Amino acid sequence: MSQPMLIELEAPVKICGDIHGQYSDLLRIFDHCGYPPDANYLFLGDYVDRGRQSLETISLLFAYKVRYPTNVFLLRGNHESEDINEQYGFYEECIRRFDHKLYKHFSDTFAWLPVAGVVADRILCMHGGLSPDLEHLQQINSLPRPLSRVEASGIMCDLLWSDPDPTIRGWGDNDRGVSHTFGPDVVDGFLKRHDLDLVCRAHQVVQDGYEFFANRQLVTLFSAPGYCGEFDNKAGVLSVDPDLLLTVQIIDPLLDNKKRRLMHASGNGKQFDTAKRPNTNGSSTSSSTSSTGPSYSSSYSYIKN
Repeated sequence: MSQPMLIELEAPVKICGDIHGQYSDLLRIFDHCGYPPDANYLFLGDYVDRGRQSLETISLLFAYKVRYPTNVFLLRGNHESEDINEQYGFYEECIRRFDHKLYKHFSDTFAWLPVAGVVADRILCMHGGLSPDLEHLQQINSLPRPLSRVEASGIMCDLLWSDPDPTIRGWGDNDRGVSHTFGPDVVDGFLKRHDLDLVCRAHQVVQDGYEFFANRQLVTLFSAPGYCGEFDNKAGVLSVDPDLLLTVQIIDPLLDNKKRRLMHASGNGKQFDTAKRPNTNGSSTSSSTSSTGPSYSSSYSYIKN
C-alpha cells in the first residue's frame, strides 16, 4: 500500500507476463530463472483466473512480496478486478475451496496494486498498454486507489486493457469492447516524448512467449506456457542485466504428445487473450543489438519438457 502507482526499479530484474493460476509453471519459472531474493522479479499482472491454482499462485507471490519487498514487484493486471474475477474463475475458486471472506481480502489487496513501473529510467512496464490520455508519467501516480473495479475508460483502464495493432496508425477501437488499440507510430512518439527506450507489456498470448512490435520498441511477454491447456505457446521471461542487456528466457509447455497433435491439427498458434470486459449495463523475431537504449542478446536459454 505504501508503493506509488508508478514504481521505479533498478536492474538487474526479470520481467514476467501473465501467469493465470498456472502454479506449477510459476514454480518452473523460479526453478529456471532463480528464486527470490537471489533473483529480482517484476510481474506484469494477471496472476489469477482461468488456471486451476490461482490461490496457490497469488498466495506465493504475495508471500514473496512480503518477505522480499525490494526484490519482488507486482503490478496490477486487468484480471485483478472484481468484475473480471467474478466471470473468469477466481471468485468461484475462492468460494469453492474456502469462503467469500478470503476472496474479499484478495480483492481488497488487488485494489491497491501499482499499475506501472519504470526499470532503470529506460523501460516502461505495464500490463496492457499506452493511453491517449497519458501526457506525463506522473499522471499515473495521481490515479485513485483503492479501486476494486476499474472504470471503462481513462488512463488506468488503458494501462490494464489496451493492445498494440500493427495494421493501424494512431488509435483504434479494441475488439475487447474496452480501451483502445494503438499503432507503431504511437509507441515511437511516446518513447521519444518521455525519453524512454522500450515499452514492456503482457495481456496477450504470443506463441514464443515474447513478441516485438514497432521496430523493437515494444515487447509483449506471456509467461503461462501451454495456456489453459488449450494452446501450445511457450512462456517468456525478460531478463534485464545491470547494463540493460535484455535476454529472453523461454520455457516450453508441459504437454503430452496426444495434446500436441490435437493442438497442431486445430491450428492453435499465435492467439490473443480474448478476455472481454463484462457489460456493466445489464511477430516474433530473433534478437539483435540495438544502437541505443537496451541491447538484445542474441542468445536464449530454454527449458524443455
